Formats: sequence, structure tokens, C-alpha cells
Amino acid sequence: MKIHKQMNNLEIAELLHDVAAAYKIKNEAKNRFRIIAYERAGDAVEHLSSEAKDLWDESEGELEKVAGIGESIATHLSEIFKTGKSKHFESIFKDINPAVFEFLKVPGIGPKNAYKLSEAFKIKSSKNAINKLQKLAKKGKIRNLEHFGEDSEKSILQSIKEFKNKSDVRMLLSRAEVIASEIILWLKENKFVKNADVLGSLRRKASTVGDIDIAVATNEPEEVLNHFTKYPNKSRILEKGPHTASIIIPGNIQVDLMVQEPESYGSLLQHFTGSKHHNIALREIALKKGLSLSEYGIKKNKKLVKTPTEEKFYKFLGMKYIPPELREDMGEIEAARQNKLPRLVELKDVKADLQIHSNFDIETSHDVGDNSMEEIIKKANELNYEYLAFTEHNPSQKGHNGKQIISILKRKKDKIDQLNTDMKSNKHNGVKKVFNSLEIDILPNGDLPISDDALGYLDFALVSIHSSFRLSKQRMTDRVLKALNHKTVKIFAHPTGRKLNEREGVELNWPKIFEFCLKNNKLIEINAEPSRLDLPDFLVKEAIDRGLKLTLGTDAHNVEGMNNMRYGVSVARRGWAKKGDIVNTRSLFEFEKLLNK
Repeated sequence: MKIHKQMNNLEIAELLHDVAAAYKIKNEAKNRFRIIAYERAGDAVEHLSSEAKDLWDESEGELEKVAGIGESIATHLSEIFKTGKSKHFESIFKDINPAVFEFLKVPGIGPKNAYKLSEAFKIKSSKNAINKLQKLAKKGKIRNLEHFGEDSEKSILQSIKEFKNKSDVRMLLSRAEVIASEIILWLKENKFVKNADVLGSLRRKASTVGDIDIAVATNEPEEVLNHFTKYPNKSRILEKGPHTASIIIPGNIQVDLMVQEPESYGSLLQHFTGSKHHNIALREIALKKGLSLSEYGIKKNKKLVKTPTEEKFYKFLGMKYIPPELREDMGEIEAARQNKLPRLVELKDVKADLQIHSNFDIETSHDVGDNSMEEIIKKANELNYEYLAFTEHNPSQKGHNGKQIISILKRKKDKIDQLNTDMKSNKHNGVKKVFNSLEIDILPNGDLPISDDALGYLDFALVSIHSSFRLSKQRMTDRVLKALNHKTVKIFAHPTGRKLNEREGVELNWPKIFEFCLKNNKLIEINAEPSRLDLPDFLVKEAIDRGLKLTLGTDAHNVEGMNNMRYGVSVARRGWAKKGDIVNTRSLFEFEKLLNK
């Protein structure tokens, strides 16, 4: 990899993982703690919401504040940002061919095998390294190497093919859930399956997911694994052993299954749910107690203590059960030991959806909804909501003058007033009130595209960024604060403006935004649309720690989209949100009281 001054997060993450791989090649046992440190730092940088270079530009000390990046690694990164070089990293890579790190990009090729392949075939340059390896495999050259063989050669050839076809884009949480649910339904058709659960980042409800991992509790592992490998929608079987199996499904998505006896199922669940950093922290605690942890149980005095549930696993370590969403080594372990874990918000706590788009006749600035207000209210009744807000986009400025916009909003207010009148006469209707709201564009200069007179027809407004995403942090912050300053504006919707796998979020001075919202009784949205999940979980936690209140909205443009509220709740839970932190868990009376504050 070329090291340069302007490395982005993905390049830095790859560099740090390559350093860890180099230490494994040179002496894995001796460098164990260094390997862990660099792998952790690589993961941390990969998932940063801001560019590491931007943090460093603000202050060199900012990198050390990032969880997972220690002082030493921060110093090496600082050298790169200053000079475009790192003497330390260059010394680590000195005796390893660049081709090795190209081979590591191919799934299934680890550091030591990558090194052996490079040395054996004298492939030194990274240029065309994978193509050269592919040609050798096709000619049957790899099988003749020690510790490889024909099966290894076929596996490498297949993995290279999949690597070339596979997109780097991770699946959205919603898609991964659908795929995993279908496979679990298939697994449960087998009578020997006692329990089946997803694992990894999917179980922790991360916004995007790589491969899909599933666990099964059974006393008949071979029967279950055979059933799994017969999954009708598979492309091929990747591998099958006595306790694990892997298949590839359309889209080159890998699904791994792990089976365990019911008596040890809790340990398996905990071990493979992760996160890696959470598990490392747990192991450190266990070591101090003279214990060792694995997917099979907890070993004490050379005797294995089996834990059928995760609750028993955590209890044995002297702590309360930690919900999967919190397992990111962000203070949850200490909180569990002190019995101070929050009671996280649940989907059943939600009493309203505060961002929905109906098909009300407005020529909006963006896409309109598909369903009528009446159809949306019917769906809200099915979801046991007490109230909701209709938040169509503001009327388009093209073709509408100020008077026309006022006329449109007056017509919408009349419609909603009539709906509320009708609902009062229907005692069996779950929804007691609908609010007249609007999602309003924040113009590049912070102005709103409708007048104060037009705003007067609304119960409250949401504001959001839909354009000019590349303004500087200072200009973007000033833009948002100006928009939030309107008295009718109550909610800052999908605040970073990110689109997962498509567009990064805007740069904002979040402490300044949070301070303004807290002082002026403004709310920040957690947008539950699966491609947004915005506010991101780490900012949810920061907002809550500062005392802010948040809202949940599906941003639904049809009634089916209203089912996505669970994804917003997942983000809230990952951000340590309690029921009281989310405004629309309040009753209608309490919500109206807040609006009038």
C-alpha cells in the first residue's frame, strides 16, 4: 500500500490491518499484544464518522481520544499526516513482499499462507499479484506446495473468483435480517434444532453487515449441518466440518453456521456475537479471576463450566446480562459490574411515528408518499400508536409563490383538522390525534423556503439537509443553527444526511449543535429508514449523555415503510437510549405539553 499525507479512513484501516498481519508473519506469539492493538485500531478507524486526517488537522491530540487508537499508533499516524511517510511502518514491512498484502485481500488466505505463496512463486510486486496467483492455481502449481494440496488450490481459485466478483459494499441491516430470517426458518424445519440465532454485527444491530453468521443449539450436529447445506437457495457449499458449515448464496453472500450442544449454547452465543473489543475486555477480567473463556464455556481450575444461557455466562463473571446492542466496549462492562446498565428503550414503548409522508396533493420539493392519510392512520392503529405526524416535504419553490404555498398549507391544515374531528367521534380508534407538520429543506444559507406566515399553519416543523453536502464544517454548522432558530421548527431530521453505502454524512460541530438544541428545546431525530439510520449510534450516545431528547421517525413514503421503526429503535439502543430519552414514547398529553414548552 502506498502511504501518503492524505490517506482516508479505509486506506488507514487497511494499513493498520496490514501491520498486524506483518507482526503475525514475523512472530505471532511474541507480537500478540501488538497484533491486537493494530487490529483494534484498524477497526476503530474504519468505523469513524469523521476522517482521521480531519481530526488530526483540528488537533494532533484528537486521534488519541478515539477508542482503540493508543498513543503510539497515534504518533505513527501523525508522522504520516506530516511527512507522507512512517519510518516505523516501513521497518515492519521491510522484509515482506508487497504481493503478500494483495493476497490478504482474498478471503481464506491468511498472513502466513500469503507469505508462503509469495516466497514460493517469487511474486514480489503487488501489481497483478492476484492475477498471477490465479494463473498458477489454474495450472495446478499450488497443490505441490507443502501444507497446501489440491483442495487448498481449488479453494484459493474459487475465493479469487469470488473476490473479483464481490462488491465491497456491506449489506444494509434490513437486507441482512431478511436473508437470515429465511435461513433460520429453513433450519427450524429440522426437528433437531432447539434454538437458532443470528450472531456478530447482525445480532448487535450494526447499521451494515458483512457475512451472515448463525448459531444453532442441538444434540445432533451432523443432522443440522446436513440440513443447512441443503438450503434450496444456496449457490454452493463452501465447507462443512463436524461443528461448522458455510454456504454461498446469490449475491456472493457467505452464510456460516455454528452448532453447539444446548448446555454450552450461551457461551457460543456470547463468543460469536462479539464485538471483538468487548470480548477482549471480558477475557482480561476473566484472566484476573483465574478463568479462561471460549465458545464452549468458562474454564475454572481446568474444569469447564458450561453456560446454557448468556445470562448465566455474564452472571458467572460477576455482572448483569449485557444486551447485544451494547457490546462494543464503550463502558458497558463496568456498568454491568456495578449494576448500572440502562433499561434500554423497546419497540413496544413507541407511541408515535414523527416522520411520515402521505400522498396529499402537494407538488413537493422531493418525492411524495404513496398512501392516503386515512390509509396511514389505519396502519398506525395496527401498530398501536397513539398519535403521529404527517411530514410531507415542503412545496417546491419552482412554480409556487408565497401566496400559493400558504394556500396549500391551509388546505392541508383543513384536511388534518377534519381527520382529528372524525377521530374524536370514533372511540375505538387507537390514534387519538394527527399533527400537521412538514419536512422543510434547509437552504445552503440556512434560510427556509417558506415564509413565517406559512409556518404558522403547522403544529411544528422538521428541518433537514437535502443539498449542498460539501460545505465546510463551520458553514454547515451555521447553516443548521440558523434553520433551527425558527420558533416553529422542533426537530432536526436525519441530521448527518448520510446514505449508507452511497454518501457520507455532513461535517458538523456536534457539541455546538447539541448545546443549541438543549438550550432551545429542540429535538434531534433518529431516522429509522434502513439506508439512513441517522443520527448514528455513537452520536445518539453523545446526545443522551448531554441530556438531549430524541425522536424516532420512519421517514416512510408508504405504509410498509412504517414497519421500519424497529431499525430506529436498534440505533437508539446501540446509543444507550432509555425510554425517557425518546420523546415519542410519551403519551399524547405529555407530547403536546413538550410542544408548548
